[in-house]
Amino acid sequence: MAERSTAAVDVADNSGDEPLAAKADKATADGVAPAQESADESKSDADGDRPGAEPPMATPELHSGHKLARRYRLEECVTRLDGFSSWRAVDEKLRRAVGVHLLPADHPRARSVLAAARSSALLGDPRFVQVLDAVEENELVYVVHEWLPDATELTAMLAAGPLDAHEAYQLVSQISQAMAAAHREGLAHLRLTPGAILRTSSGQYRIRGLAVNAALRGITSDRPQRTDTEAIGALLYAALTQRWPYERDAYGLSGLPKGVGLIPPDQVRAGIHRGLSELAMRALVNDGATASRQEPPCTTPDELAKAVAAMPRIRPPEPTFTALPEYQRTTYQQGTYGRPGPHLGATAPQAVTPVPPHPLQSRTGKVLKWGVAALLIAALGLGSWQLADTLLDRGPDSGDTKSSQPSDDEAPKKPDPKPIAISDATVFAPNGDGIAPESVANSIDGETSTAWVTGEYHDFANFGNLPQRKDGSGIIVDLGSVKDVSGLDIDMYRSGQTVEVLAAGEDASDPAALSDFSQSMTEREVAQGKLKATLDKPVRTRYILVHITSLPSDGSPDRFRGGISEIRVSG
Repeated sequence: MAERSTAAVDVADNSGDEPLAAKADKATADGVAPAQESADESKSDADGDRPGAEPPMATPELHSGHKLARRYRLEECVTRLDGFSSWRAVDEKLRRAVGVHLLPADHPRARSVLAAARSSALLGDPRFVQVLDAVEENELVYVVHEWLPDATELTAMLAAGPLDAHEAYQLVSQISQAMAAAHREGLAHLRLTPGAILRTSSGQYRIRGLAVNAALRGITSDRPQRTDTEAIGALLYAALTQRWPYERDAYGLSGLPKGVGLIPPDQVRAGIHRGLSELAMRALVNDGATASRQEPPCTTPDELAKAVAAMPRIRPPEPTFTALPEYQRTTYQQGTYGRPGPHLGATAPQAVTPVPPHPLQSRTGKVLKWGVAALLIAALGLGSWQLADTLLDRGPDSGDTKSSQPSDDEAPKKPDPKPIAISDATVFAPNGDGIAPESVANSIDGETSTAWVTGEYHDFANFGNLPQRKDGSGIIVDLGSVKDVSGLDIDMYRSGQTVEVLAAGEDASDPAALSDFSQSMTEREVAQGKLKATLDKPVRTRYILVHITSLPSDGSPDRFRGGISEIRVSG
């Protein structure tokens, strides 16, 4: 890889203040992820209807089976236009699927594509589809990137209907945080369309084509943060309404009615979450929308991410259960097991009630009755006297008499702690900028093979000594309601992390700051792979913070990384 450039793409403006709608309708499919581009996007690029389009160039004549660098075997062409092509390929060395962009070395955008790919590769953020290689060889320039066969494109998700409030919240939260991190490194996307967003089977949203897609098509902007923020607002609008927020149809979605302007999502479709509707308008306000309640517009992805973090958290919908069939008692439960039922038409036999014998009424009978009673009384008296004599003869030191007090070995044992189900987990983000929120579910999925992992920090173990990380990081788990917690069992992603476990008070609601967690469950210590604790006295709480303040070395003395593999709580 070449050294990192200071900017991913040229930021000279070829489109001025052109609205995002025009840019989106003129753009093509991304060609950077594992799905084939939609027909309307490919047609737009094929017609050359976009800002700064050069005359069509001949695409390199390659075919399925061709190998690049004796390693990448081309399988299927998914895009071919404007002198470049995108392919699904196989990395024969690692035996995995990859994607490849190809264009001639003398293509006018070849240099900017290489620079964009190398800058994107150096970011190394797992929220983006990763660039694996960028090479100029044999008069060809090619960019190799990840291929995600299990991911679903947002275009396909929206074709099935609008997203529910929780899913739309996850979309805007993850995408805005990822783009805020990219812009801090000087990288812009400029083509954030539904085709550029992928959702993995674990619920993580990933962005493909960072910097590269715009470079392939010659798209530039002198206000890249504003462009990307408006694009995220358009994605949120589409997720809530299943409509593209402009008059033209695009990406398989119908546009808004002509002449009505950009209206809030909750006026397009009933039942839309009010806070998310306002958030979409705040991101789109730069293009002429009016934000509700006069909220200030969000002009950068970082501002949008902070606005999302300031919202009350939207919980997932409650699972629905199918009613069980009516419970049928078996013949065994009805008390007829092993007994044949009566035959139809047969008369059930009448039960015969025995007649008790007549009492003895004669004089002889009376004498006999009193004599038997006297013998019984005498026998009972004799037995009582013998029992008392036996007990008195046995003193307290008798070897065959057990003490009424249980010994230490027989002391009643505390019941084994029972696992407490974790309802939800979020990244501890006291300053509104959480680390890798898309992978936080890995810490409560019951699998130690998956983990929430921090980024790599340089020079300082306390998260790079960054001001926004002064309170460290970690994960907040939500037990769903106040519980008595008596045990913790936490698998750390790596040994050597300084960690403590804190609990919020019983009356806490959505705690976010370090001061909200007033109860200490463990002392701050350097964890060696696993943090396990049994509390002397249960702590009543709903929210628990696994708080990391220092990270271990990541194989180099000046690089640090940590994380959490699995959190288990018992009570």
